[in-house]
Amino acid sequence: MTTSTHAPHLLSVTDLTRDQIEELLTLTDTFVEVSRRPIPKVPSLRGKTVVSLFFEDSTRTRLSFETAAKRLSADVMSFAVSSSSVNKGESVRDTIETIEAMGIDAVIVRHRSSGVPKQISQWTNASVINAGDGWHQHPTQALLDAYTIRSHFGSLEGRRVAIIGDVKHSRVARSNMEMFTSLGAEVVLVAPRTLLPVTTESWNVTATQDIDSVLGDIDVAYLLRMQRERMDEALVPSMREYSADYGLTMERAAKLRPDTLIMHPGPMNRGIEIESEVAQLPNAVITEQVFNGVAVRMAVLFMLLGSGLHLRNRAPDDSIDKEMIEMEGDQS
Repeated sequence: MTTSTHAPHLLSVTDLTRDQIEELLTLTDTFVEVSRRPIPKVPSLRGKTVVSLFFEDSTRTRLSFETAAKRLSADVMSFAVSSSSVNKGESVRDTIETIEAMGIDAVIVRHRSSGVPKQISQWTNASVINAGDGWHQHPTQALLDAYTIRSHFGSLEGRRVAIIGDVKHSRVARSNMEMFTSLGAEVVLVAPRTLLPVTTESWNVTATQDIDSVLGDIDVAYLLRMQRERMDEALVPSMREYSADYGLTMERAAKLRPDTLIMHPGPMNRGIEIESEVAQLPNAVITEQVFNGVAVRMAVLFMLLGSGLHLRNRAPDDSIDKEMIEMEGDQS
């Protein structure tokens, strides 16, 4: 996690070392247990205020973060662009300064332009968490995906993950490539040439245009949503042809090993990148990803706001006591 003079942030997967990733995933185990309780709430962030600042439409990520903050007993302010002064011409900086004047501890930012969360981190004393910026990064999605894989296989070390689909426009693909390879997995990109980045040489991954050649030899089939709203040109002849060539159909799913995980960041374009029946298979863990997302985001918020310890400045033998999570905030 990056730190400024005032607060730590989570802006990119590259902000995290492997040890820091492992610590967040271990901490998530605790919050998964909390989430399964009849009353899934702890007082760890009582007295803290978290702002959900989404300049781009989202349901899954926004609700996940807001649920995570509330389960930690934080106060949550939700910012809706459609009913805000942004529509009257207010700048992002003015919006941030207005919100900060109300007294906040963290800002969760989603924006259609790459780099906006980083810029916001220079305008506020609060912690900034990147909830997705343009084609750039989505670090908590990568954390929850890594956690989901880890919960099934124990580790990502030596696992082979195929990321299939619209890699070119996907911040999830970029974040997951960095996360998975950092944890020792082998990543292969599967997409038509027009949906692959110009170069992948610096990413420590391989690429192929033949989906059928990899299905029998992977531990995870990770399907990406076709980002039609981010495409400035026709990069595939038609959705029908894309589905025929790259969609995970029941016929293709039959080529997977029984324990191969089927994953998707959502929302799914059923009938395009994945058939409806495939999403219901026992090895499809798409709803599990959503469940884990809340626990992962609880871990991130706790690490930034509740532990009192910046990851970057911690000694290797420093650990977060489970009791600390339960009792944090009870002193007030």
